[in-house]
Amino acid sequence: MPKPIARRKTKKAVAKRFKITATGRVLRGHAGRRHLLVSKSAKRKRHLAKPEVLDSTDVARIKENLPFH
Repeated sequence: MPKPIARRKTKKAVAKRFKITATGRVLRGHAGRRHLLVSKSAKRKRHLAKPEVLDSTDVARIKENLPFH
C-alpha cells in the first residue's frame, strides 16, 4: 500500500478571520467593533464594518495557512 501524499491543513483560525478574493487579495475585518459602541460615531462604526485589504507584508503569511483558498 503506497503512502498517501502529505497535505497541508487549513488553519481554521485564519480561515475564520480572512477572505481571499477572486483576484488574490486578502480581506480582513477591523478591530474595535465589539463593545463600547455608544461612544463611537455612526460614521466610525459604519467604516469599521467594512472589510479592509490586508497589507502586502502580511499576505504571504496568511495565504500559507490557507492552502486550498
